[in-house]
Amino acid sequence: INDIGGIVAKQDERYVVKDNITLKNLVVSSTRMQPNKSTSGHKHQGQEEVYYFIEGTGKIEIDDNWFPVEPGDVVLIQDGVFHRVHSASEELYFVCVFDGRRNH
Repeated sequence: INDIGGIVAKQDERYVVKDNITLKNLVVSSTRMQPNKSTSGHKHQGQEEVYYFIEGTGKIEIDDNWFPVEPGDVVLIQDGVFHRVHSASEELYFVCVFDGRRNH
């Protein structure tokens, strides 16, 4: 799970996002985020996501609620709900699985 394969979908000073699109109906995506950074945050209609945190610590913002995350945590993102991930003072690595294709 430390290397899901795939291609780089996004990369900047905050993170590297890789998408494995081998499956027909699901995308497996990994994000390796630098310390003290945040994802852009987004919501999308018609798409659910599952986040699995593997390395590091941080917080996930879901609508107006913030939850601490650490290795082993699984977070379910419902259809149409705003979400954003924030890393703490160390690198944060997580895997996300979503249905369909990337629309964010």
